[in-house]
Amino acid sequence: MALARALCGDVEVAYETFGSPHDPTIMLIMGLGTQMIAWDERFCALLVGEGFRVVRFDNRDTGLSTHLHDAGMPDLSPILTGGTITESPYRLADMADDVLGLCDALEVDRAHIVGASMGGMIAQEFALRHTARTGSLTSVFSTPSPHIGAPTPEAGAALFTPPAQSEQEAGERAVKIYRIIGSPGFPIDEAAIAERGREAYRRANDPAGVARQLVAIHASGDRSARLRSLTVPTLVLHGEVDPLVQLAGGEATVQAVPGARLVTYPGMGHDLPPALWPELVREITTHARAAG
Repeated sequence: MALARALCGDVEVAYETFGSPHDPTIMLIMGLGTQMIAWDERFCALLVGEGFRVVRFDNRDTGLSTHLHDAGMPDLSPILTGGTITESPYRLADMADDVLGLCDALEVDRAHIVGASMGGMIAQEFALRHTARTGSLTSVFSTPSPHIGAPTPEAGAALFTPPAQSEQEAGERAVKIYRIIGSPGFPIDEAAIAERGREAYRRANDPAGVARQLVAIHASGDRSARLRSLTVPTLVLHGEVDPLVQLAGGEATVQAVPGARLVTYPGMGHDLPPALWPELVREITTHARAAG
């Protein structure tokens, strides 16, 4: 594993790889405002142990990838008032094309695309736009539309928690958020969550970048109709008590994609509890192998 960067169009993407380049590649795409470090190295190691090369990376506007500072802070009032977003500095399609650029840089002809939350939305968009480059699709606690499986009021409010002003605040903020959106059926390692929050703050603290990603989600609209023509083998994993992207989002994804399979987990919220890693890895890798 070594941090590297690839120029993907006009965006530089920071990434890390695990495992052998000779093995089939799994691309891990993380969610809104969340850096690649949220794909725990131990989780990546489990995937590598199943015979896969793993790539994790920072989406544009997060972590060590390009931040579109010149685009400024977008107007979030339509989201807060239930209005419609029509303008955005970029859309999920552009973020999917970033992933394609990374595949090109790594000389990956076909990848197994795994996305969580907003990452699942990007993964869906990648499979639609670049079907021939998609070995399989795994959509984790995601949705075809921001209006399907929308957050509970409490979880929605967590998205708009005031930004941290220091490393210490970043750790405390992360713990507060995951107490709301995390998995009530599993122990929450608050010390680990706090440390990851502090590390993310050290790597890059850009609230405007998170806002631009949120606007991109809403400006990209509903993929349901387009997903009905998708021919990529698709697996949907979802927590049964997810308050941020509720189970209806996963169910709608399965209903939209022909032949898609849904696996749900009691007690799981909007995170990846370590106790479930073996099961999640088994589902992802079995699905990828079956897809060939």
